[in-house]
Amino acid sequence: MSSGSEQTSGSYNGDSMNEGSDRLGSTVIDDPGDPADVETASRTSFEEKELSGTSELNKYLSVYDQTFDKIQIPPDVVEEVQSGLVAFISTVGSKEAAGEAIYSAVFEAAPSLQVLFKTPRSVMALRFVTALGALVNAAGKPGQLKTQVETVGFQHLDIEVTGPRVDIFREAILELFDQELGAKLSEKARFGFQLLLNYTGGALIYIRREYAVRIRIIQTSWRSANKKAAGITDVADVGDGKTPSGRLKGKSVEIGDDNDSIVAEADGEGVAITKQTDGMMVPSSFNDMFLFNAAVMGLTNHDWMTLILDQLDAIANNVANPYRLQEECDVLALVLSKYQGTFVLSEFKAVVLASLRSLVSTEWDSEHEVAWNWLWQNVERLLKAVLGKPPVHEKALSDLFMSLPEASMASIRQEFFLHFFKVAPAGSDFFKQSSTRLYFIADKIIELTLEMYRQPRAMVEDISGLGLRHVGYSIPSELFSPFVTSAVDVFREITTSETAIAGFQWSLTLVSKILVRAISEGSTVVMKAISTNDEVSLKKAMALSPRGKRAQELLNISVGAQSISPFYWSIKSGNFNSAKAILDDLLTIRADRDVYYFACDDLFARHPDVVQYLITDVPALLHPLFSGLVWRSRWINKGFRRVNYYVKHLVQDLEGGSSETLSWLEEHGDPGIISHPAVVFFSDILWDGIIKYHFLRGRILFLISFMVFLVSQSVLSATDDAERPEALRIALFSCRVFIYAFSMLKILYDQIKMFWSDCRGGYVERYCCCPVPQYLREWQGFGSLILLWLLILMGTQEPVFWCLGGDELFTTACAEGLARRRIYSVFSSLAMMLFWALLVNMSVFSMRISAFILVCGRVLSEVGLFLLAFVFIILASASSISALEQGGQSDEDFSGIPSGSLTLAEIALNIYSGTALAHLRSDMVLLAAVYAFCILVSIFLISLLVAQLNQAYQHGFQDMQGFARLNRVHIIVSTLENMSSKSWIRFLDSLHFDERLEFNEGDVGVAGGIQVLEPASQHPTSVESIRRYGGSTAPSMPWPEEPGDYGQEDKFEKLEKLIIRTTKNLNKGRDNHRRNAGGMSGASSMAMSDGSSKSSGSEGGDS
Repeated sequence: MSSGSEQTSGSYNGDSMNEGSDRLGSTVIDDPGDPADVETASRTSFEEKELSGTSELNKYLSVYDQTFDKIQIPPDVVEEVQSGLVAFISTVGSKEAAGEAIYSAVFEAAPSLQVLFKTPRSVMALRFVTALGALVNAAGKPGQLKTQVETVGFQHLDIEVTGPRVDIFREAILELFDQELGAKLSEKARFGFQLLLNYTGGALIYIRREYAVRIRIIQTSWRSANKKAAGITDVADVGDGKTPSGRLKGKSVEIGDDNDSIVAEADGEGVAITKQTDGMMVPSSFNDMFLFNAAVMGLTNHDWMTLILDQLDAIANNVANPYRLQEECDVLALVLSKYQGTFVLSEFKAVVLASLRSLVSTEWDSEHEVAWNWLWQNVERLLKAVLGKPPVHEKALSDLFMSLPEASMASIRQEFFLHFFKVAPAGSDFFKQSSTRLYFIADKIIELTLEMYRQPRAMVEDISGLGLRHVGYSIPSELFSPFVTSAVDVFREITTSETAIAGFQWSLTLVSKILVRAISEGSTVVMKAISTNDEVSLKKAMALSPRGKRAQELLNISVGAQSISPFYWSIKSGNFNSAKAILDDLLTIRADRDVYYFACDDLFARHPDVVQYLITDVPALLHPLFSGLVWRSRWINKGFRRVNYYVKHLVQDLEGGSSETLSWLEEHGDPGIISHPAVVFFSDILWDGIIKYHFLRGRILFLISFMVFLVSQSVLSATDDAERPEALRIALFSCRVFIYAFSMLKILYDQIKMFWSDCRGGYVERYCCCPVPQYLREWQGFGSLILLWLLILMGTQEPVFWCLGGDELFTTACAEGLARRRIYSVFSSLAMMLFWALLVNMSVFSMRISAFILVCGRVLSEVGLFLLAFVFIILASASSISALEQGGQSDEDFSGIPSGSLTLAEIALNIYSGTALAHLRSDMVLLAAVYAFCILVSIFLISLLVAQLNQAYQHGFQDMQGFARLNRVHIIVSTLENMSSKSWIRFLDSLHFDERLEFNEGDVGVAGGIQVLEPASQHPTSVESIRRYGGSTAPSMPWPEEPGDYGQEDKFEKLEKLIIRTTKNLNKGRDNHRRNAGGMSGASSMAMSDGSSKSSGSEGGDS
């Protein structure tokens, strides 16, 4: 038995697919002639007592496969069975352990059945206990039990289930329960388990015999039809309703139906479509072929057909799943109820069959006709059971919710979960939120029930996504049924409208079905292991995945159109150990003889923003991510080793444009991450390959401006104006014109451009109620703005301009020029300093120089503290000395605080004259004060400054390397934003990311990276990072386990399980020995008693 999670009931029609009253869905038929097969006559009579008034159950004392009926198990037996299963799970410790125990019991009981166990052990074990739990939970509800068994049967159509195999399976489980529970397993519970397992086994045999062929035909023909539709290239033009020239080759088949009769003949209309070279239509899917046939049959104006067509794929693919088929039909009924108009379901069937006959003409026969008509009969029956009711229920619910006062709504919110916790106390363990949060959930549930009627398909997608998000919470699907029941009970207390109650119950039941399905389909072994936040458990779960689908199962779980990423979910739920294990597994290179498996491309294709996501939520995983993109060979050749950097997705995005990874890392601002070898490598690739040339080209005008300004202000201006020849004055005037006409205007243009860009992009912040663009928060932008204003002020005070009307050409010696020369020189000096300061930006070409400049900037704070203390001591000493009564020549130097402070500063800087210092010896008190000042400043403060600078340098230099790289990254990001696509494409072509890289000589690996040689001593490694495996190379096979995969703890866990299993086997053997010994002693005593009676009888005869 494979898993089938328990579903909620409550649909309009409880029966599942049937074929007449004597097939699925038939009532229970008495069969008194079928004797109850009891294993031994002495083994009593509990079954006889239990079956004395229930002849229907007689046939299920053994495997019965003649019919598949509903079964009514006595309530007391059901209760004992459910209690027994709970006791068994409690005894072994968990559901997983219970599954392992059942798996071991069945696997060891019959070696002949071991060939059927193809699924990994842990997965199969979990399916065993899940399916058994679902059957036990539904045991008291005949209709639900039958549907559950039917689901299990459809899942086993490819397995040959026989009566003897069911007997082996049943006895293995019952023996396991006897062994584990002992006296806790009552006779009623044992009888119930026997009844349930026999009923399930017989149903599996019956379903495989009766329906396997039909279901297989439907599924294979549907796949074939879609495949062939996609391959059609030319189809005959449909004009004026003419019939295509092609004919179906085959005999006619007539199928009767309650509503209509369809006759498929060799010359029938809309039956076949053949390729025509002059065709106009090109169907690329079954839907296109359907519309083509609808046009041929004159049904082009029926929009309702497309509504069913959208659901047909889900119906055909889930024909073997009664629960899913019921759900799809319920949703389809809701969709059709929104259609304004009439529709005839038999017309849709006619078009579907015509399309199938066209696409599967070589395979189509009478069995295909029977199978597809059988499917549509069941679909039509399920639809007709619902159609007409949704509009009535929607109106009743809408009117009720609109009329309810707020007090009633508050009462519903409060009672929703209180009633649920009474019905299912275990539910309180999963709803631990505050009351306000629970009230919010209750409001959402009420809203869902009404929105399901209004927007059915949109709500199906939303609910599927909600169910996927609940996978990580590990909420048991068994809780949904009591939740629906309790919600309906609460709803009954506020209204007497049966229509509104029925609508609420049906809608909420459908919502719960979709949630249960989403949780069931999304509850993979990986998702369950994530919730444990244990790396060993997650590694064991991942080891079960096929190697070809391993990455997909770690990155994407889909339910319908909704999907969830186990990797992202582990981060959102705070299971960071699991997230790290997933990331390490994805970025581990594995290889068999045929293929290398490296999930780097899968990771970035599924999550292009993975770097940004990790920066935001868990920066600690950035280092494992980048480390996983680097492969280093352990083999050394001539002092070097191969290193592959798989940085394709860090350089470019999925569309081939520049990746935003560097901008995210720059915004993060972590110098440690930016210094990671992988980040350093790909940022250097960008810098050396394309950025530095564009950056240097953009700085050429600034360098020229700087050189012209330097020559103009510091070289040519060094000569006095009276001594300058005319040629020198012309050169000076030309330089000044270049500065004002070109340099200043270029700076002005850049300022306007950056200002407009920041304002248009909204990059403006307010400081003291003043808007400040983002570019002014950077030193280059702000310094350029100050330089612009200095050049403008220089232009207004330029002496050459003021003297243009003089006698001499381009002189500065006129009266107006001389009057402005001093202020002009001040502005010129400040501008020169700014030019040199802005030139520091060129240090980005060398990381060492850039880091040194940043270190200088970092230690300036220490120098500032020193200067603060220096000024404080000078003021304190000067004011103290000024208070002394002084005499002699030193009065002038220390008379007052200003002069005293200046004198002490000169002494500290060693520029005070020696003669004046000799006069201080005449005043010993003053000399002592000066000596104390010198000791404080020259010895204490200077030594302390040296120590602080040394500590700050050692502490900050490593980070400064990272900050220097952040400066370069900022330039790279800003340059990439303005780069032409042509230059970028040329650069990408030069990287050859599509070429596969070698791991070793002749060993061609995976593409997407760049290979370099690095010194062997730079990153020593002696471990082969590629995990290579022998054996089968099939992508469907999981990777073999290797020693040490799960660490040391796993060895002790295996040893513990081995000891427990051995102890149980010893106890089992001891019990069997005691029973055998008891049986032999009983037999010997009976033999002795028989012998004595015979001897006494013979004596009597003699007498």
